[in-house]
Amino acid sequence: MSATAVHSLWTTAATAADPISKIDAPKIEYGQLSPTLIILGAALIGVLVEAFVPRKSRYYTQVFVSAVALCAAFAAVVALAADGYGTTKAHIAAMGAIAVDGPSLFLQGVILLSGLVGLFTFAERRLDPEAHGSRVDSFAAQAASVPGSDSEKAAVKAGFTTTEVFPLLLFAVAGMLVFPSANDLLTLFVALEVFSLPLYLLCALARRKRLLSQEAAVKYFLLGAFASAFTLFGIALLYGYAGSMSYSTISQVVDGSITNINPALADTMGNDALLLIGGAMIVMGLLFKVGAVPFHMWTPDVYQGAPTPVTGFMAAATKVAAFGALLRLLYVVLPGLRWDWRPVMWGVAIITMLGGAIVAITQTDIKRLLAYSSIAHAGFILGGVIATTRDGVSSVLFYLGAYSFVTIGAFAVVTLVRDAGGEATHLSKWAGLGRRSPLVAAVFAVFLLSFAGIPLTAGFAGKFAVFKAAASGGAAPLVVVGVLSSAIAAFFYIRVIVLMFFSEPRPDGPTVAVPSPLTMATIGVAVAATLVLGVAPQYFLDLANQAGVFVR
Repeated sequence: MSATAVHSLWTTAATAADPISKIDAPKIEYGQLSPTLIILGAALIGVLVEAFVPRKSRYYTQVFVSAVALCAAFAAVVALAADGYGTTKAHIAAMGAIAVDGPSLFLQGVILLSGLVGLFTFAERRLDPEAHGSRVDSFAAQAASVPGSDSEKAAVKAGFTTTEVFPLLLFAVAGMLVFPSANDLLTLFVALEVFSLPLYLLCALARRKRLLSQEAAVKYFLLGAFASAFTLFGIALLYGYAGSMSYSTISQVVDGSITNINPALADTMGNDALLLIGGAMIVMGLLFKVGAVPFHMWTPDVYQGAPTPVTGFMAAATKVAAFGALLRLLYVVLPGLRWDWRPVMWGVAIITMLGGAIVAITQTDIKRLLAYSSIAHAGFILGGVIATTRDGVSSVLFYLGAYSFVTIGAFAVVTLVRDAGGEATHLSKWAGLGRRSPLVAAVFAVFLLSFAGIPLTAGFAGKFAVFKAAASGGAAPLVVVGVLSSAIAAFFYIRVIVLMFFSEPRPDGPTVAVPSPLTMATIGVAVAATLVLGVAPQYFLDLANQAGVFVR
């Protein structure tokens, strides 16, 4: 039988049985997704650079491509906000997958700026002495070689550098841009994996203390895989509950306003056990990412073992993305469950604030101390999440913006204090730093005071906004715990300042490396942001307030 005859039989049979409905082409608003698309495009160009550009030119090419992409993506976010997509034109794009609204644009802007100042610390190559006539950065000469092996020594001698860190940074940023703006559970999970996998790799790439770095990466990967599995199982249960991945549909099923029920799913839809267990599992996965107690166990080990530029970027940007996703999940998908999730979040916020602050007192390593400090800050930010008001959302947005700059700046300062073994992270080595290098110690003191929430710093404005929103949202006892935790935390921040300025410097103490303009720019931007957001926060608070409404 000829092919034509077969084709006519097939079409006749199909038409007779049931006219096949035309498959519509997907409608994608490329302009509104441009920040993410720019970053993904640049990440792919970075992969091609690794394949085709000669090794000597790769570093400069990668830094240039990454910096241009992050600036262009930030410009795209500003253009979208100026065009009203954060307020009047806020809507759901990409066939229901992505929300383009105030919170998503605000958080995308913060993530891109964090990525840009983080990129400068990644590109720093003047802190270590030159090895075999070539400058070295914070990353392993050859990531695939075994620590201490002949191949690693040969790679160091040849002056190799792992320039793959730049496309990995961009892929992580791209996932983080989608994560807080995801409007269905599948997009949320894909974004989670897209930004987590590059971070697992980046954590393993330290040039010095490579075994500690690889141990940190394995811990992060294993615990992160567990958290992802919980999230995925929760997504499956919520799909069984609502018969849809879409946030708006799940929200309608939760509050009982849905009209078109699929008869095949009518039996399981509305089963509260699926809703409660599924919702709890997804929230657990997100609390792992923000480092809230009791899902915080990875944080100190990973922060200590990862290369310090990666720690700074991860500490800032991951928190921003994960809190954005948590806010959207609780405010858009599960507002009808408020009486169920609020008491649980109260408990998590209280043990996170107190746990982070109390355990930080016992730390002797500066990176571990900052890790427990970040856990305590996750607790403070949860206070704003619990408020369940518009002020709650805007206060969390402002806090995340302020916190991210202070954190990257603090870790950038940590990279400067060095001894023969690399970074001198043990607290005893910071004794007398204020006499050796007054400027570096003063800058670090500004960041520590901001973490402690001392007035005229960004940390004070952020904490005040969050506590005010929590109190007006009916969580006054939580504010009392927050203030107590801040007082406990202030003790160990001020202890470090006293150690730097009022202790005798040790004769065998560390030196302060003179960085390139890249790290100077990072620290300068962080100090400026810390002081401006502390002294004159009103414009930025208004900006966060305008951006504080989720599109539904």
